Amino acid sequence: MLNLLLVEDNEKLRAALKTGLAAAIRRELPRLPVVFYTIQDDDAYYRDFRRAGILSHYAYVRKSNYLLTPMIVTLLRDAVAGRSFIDPEIEARVQEVRHKDEHAPMNLLEPAEQAVAALLAQGLTNEQIAARLGFRDKRTISRINGQIYAQWGLAENATDDKVARTRAALIVRAGRLIVWDDAGIARVMNDRGEWVEFAP
Repeated sequence: MLNLLLVEDNEKLRAALKTGLAAAIRRELPRLPVVFYTIQDDDAYYRDFRRAGILSHYAYVRKSNYLLTPMIVTLLRDAVAGRSFIDPEIEARVQEVRHKDEHAPMNLLEPAEQAVAALLAQGLTNEQIAARLGFRDKRTISRINGQIYAQWGLAENATDDKVARTRAALIVRAGRLIVWDDAGIARVMNDRGEWVEFAP
């Protein structure tokens, strides 16, 4: 067992040291068992778990599903023994977040396009976006808008720039690619790779 005492008066520095120390321990002792016992249901936690690259010696469970002490003790023993377990509800959420990230529309864009799309979704005009990003001419933003629309398939079926702009803002806000058919029905891809009607 590894026991550490971290002493630091500065709260912010203490948090940073703790984070850095945890990363260093994980790097130097990759087989150290870890048990995630959580009530959190936030995409960021699932992304961090995936990025950590932990392949064995872990358990990741939702507190509400593992309330009894014998259940927790079993998880700890299994993690120490090198076995891994992930709560089926957690696994479903991890896969949902992975799928969402793999199909995130912003990931299809270059950094300048991402910045423009984010500001466009906030309702800024091309002139306002140009001023914020340090461009002299709003035509540069118009050109970048066109690149965004093309990348997201909005240039093919949008009747005009205003429709494409509105749809681009909806895509940014939804955080997922939305396609519209000729009748104007919006669809998104579900976890099974099927296009289903989008309901905001």
